[in-house]
Amino acid sequence: MEEKHLIVSGLQLWQWRNVAIQAAIATDVPPREVDWLLIEVAGLDRLALRLESFKNWPQIQLQLPLVELDQLWQRRLNERLPVQYIAGVTPWRNFKIAVSSAVLIPRPETECLIDLAKALFADASGHWADLGTGSGAIAIGLADVLPKATIHAVDYSLAALAIAQANADDLGFADRIKFYQGSWWEPLALLKGQFNGMVSNPPYIPTSILPTLQPEVVNHEPHLALDGGADGLDCIRNLVEISPSYLRSGGVWLIEMMAGQANAVRELLQNQGNYCNIQTHADLAGIERFALAYKS
Repeated sequence: MEEKHLIVSGLQLWQWRNVAIQAAIATDVPPREVDWLLIEVAGLDRLALRLESFKNWPQIQLQLPLVELDQLWQRRLNERLPVQYIAGVTPWRNFKIAVSSAVLIPRPETECLIDLAKALFADASGHWADLGTGSGAIAIGLADVLPKATIHAVDYSLAALAIAQANADDLGFADRIKFYQGSWWEPLALLKGQFNGMVSNPPYIPTSILPTLQPEVVNHEPHLALDGGADGLDCIRNLVEISPSYLRSGGVWLIEMMAGQANAVRELLQNQGNYCNIQTHADLAGIERFALAYKS
């Protein structure tokens, strides 16, 4: 039997939606987020929302009580809580990735990392690493486009790993991805020198810039996943330095970085001395967002 407080009438939900949309407009939150949230928590589809046909439905099953949904929506408006954390999921590539405030919300531009891997290495096999996996999005994306590879996903946060593992289980990749708790390469010491590739979206925002980010980011997303130290390059420097001892000859080094960091990262790779064919690639907005190199 369904719990009673999770069932509302279409009219009730229609009224709540109208108020929520007006409040979004008044507080400069994109009003489309209301419908995106209702698709997730009420199982409505875009057509029913556009035609407002659900208004006449006798009952609609919610995933959480309407009063609770409203409280979370108020936090979206007043505290800038990201809507993805309210819904508990975000769309990413062709997946629905579970998220919580323990993990960074996967960004659309990070999908390009997977597109690069697919375009260049679709036939790749062997061991691949996703360092700083967070929600597991990159590991899942890699497992999807590199069907012959085994993905080793590492994160320092146990709370993040629990979400990543659940995402891998839910999306059918549990047997392709192994998860490890620890810092960067450390948990993978037994496989030193055996990796065909490494992909990472490390923290790359300079500490001084963090407070200037949108409140959605700075007040709610994990700082461990954002803060790249004084110049934003601390973690990238570490990955440049340590990765050659884990990669095979010809192994791939692929990361996401911040706008404006391409030259510095290219220089770090060149100066390290163990990389060749160093490249940068742009995201969909034309920003040099990804660095790619091969272990010589």
